[in-house]
Amino acid sequence: MERKLKKGENFLVLIPARNPEISFKEKDGIVTLVVPNVGFFNKIAQTFFQRPEKSYIKLDQFSSFIWLNINGKRDVEKLGRLLKNRFGDKAEPLYPRLVKFLTILKDNRYIGLKDPDGTIIR
Repeated sequence: MERKLKKGENFLVLIPARNPEISFKEKDGIVTLVVPNVGFFNKIAQTFFQRPEKSYIKLDQFSSFIWLNINGKRDVEKLGRLLKNRFGDKAEPLYPRLVKFLTILKDNRYIGLKDPDGTIIR
């Protein structure tokens, strides 16, 4: 079952899970996402404009830490606590930044979100 994310919904109870189509490399705690450029327009760009078949997105230390701790079981609140324990006050403002980052990942389809009851958020 799927549903849309409701405005004003408590984001902290949602559970992020990585998209299995997005691979990543990790070196010294820094993650680089490997995103395949697929689809009709990407194929045209690759053929005629020598665009790459994959994009490489390097994350910073905070984003890398979050990415490595997304396991499909931890909710956003637990991820925030892990981030706070690891980085302390450097992570502040903690939850607004975390929610924004996870929203960007979701909008780009790098992660999915689900309710505690298992309903997928699109």
